[in-house]
Amino acid sequence: MTGLESLDADQQLALTGERTVPGIPAENYWFRRHEIAYRHILDRCAGRAVLEAGSGEGYGAAMIADAGASSVVCVDYDTSAVEHTRRRYPGLIVHQGNLIDLPLADASVDLVVNFQVIEHLWDQAAFISECRRVLRPGGELLISTPNRITFSPGRDTPLNPFHTRELNAAELTELIVDGGFTLEAMLGVHHGPRLVALDEKWGGSLIDAQIERALAGEPWPADLVDDVAGVTAEDFAVLDARDSDIDASLDLFAVATRD
Repeated sequence: MTGLESLDADQQLALTGERTVPGIPAENYWFRRHEIAYRHILDRCAGRAVLEAGSGEGYGAAMIADAGASSVVCVDYDTSAVEHTRRRYPGLIVHQGNLIDLPLADASVDLVVNFQVIEHLWDQAAFISECRRVLRPGGELLISTPNRITFSPGRDTPLNPFHTRELNAAELTELIVDGGFTLEAMLGVHHGPRLVALDEKWGGSLIDAQIERALAGEPWPADLVDDVAGVTAEDFAVLDARDSDIDASLDLFAVATRD
């Protein structure tokens, strides 16, 4: 089991700002926003050989393994993340490696998961090419990434110093299609009703309420602490671009098939 709700301090991966990790109340909004993407894909992982490219802390790969994947292989570049994942989730196969030179054989997996990672990569096209190489014909590529339009509004340079290039839906589509994939769906992660109500409570944006205080070095009021700690994955909605404004989404979520 993943044990997402019961991490002791010595089990936590250090929070550097580059990735989100479970078990830290002040980080809970961002963690749950990542978690919903994993929950959305668990059914399609059962019985399949899965690669998580950029596995970070490892909680997502552990969820996929618990969902009945036939195998789960993790690849991450960061030494501390790899060592942590091996300790915390010993049932996973974890490799340290570069995502543009994956340590896997050609046509060796059924599904590649890449959640909240591609925005960190310098050569995104090379990564997509590697995903195509390791996928079997008809295999699936699942990518989530912050929507540039809402994550760094009005900017070409990402606000997050760990991001190299953020994408909007059209740019992500072009990257995937040019890499030899058929885009099956472009989905967007949005706030559900409870988070919309919290946005209203916090002057229009729960996100800004957190970020502004963090940047100013101000302590959070008790009700903001409670509101953030109480967020669940189910407070987010994953909507198809055909049924919503994809440019208004918080995160993009692409489902593609290897040609």
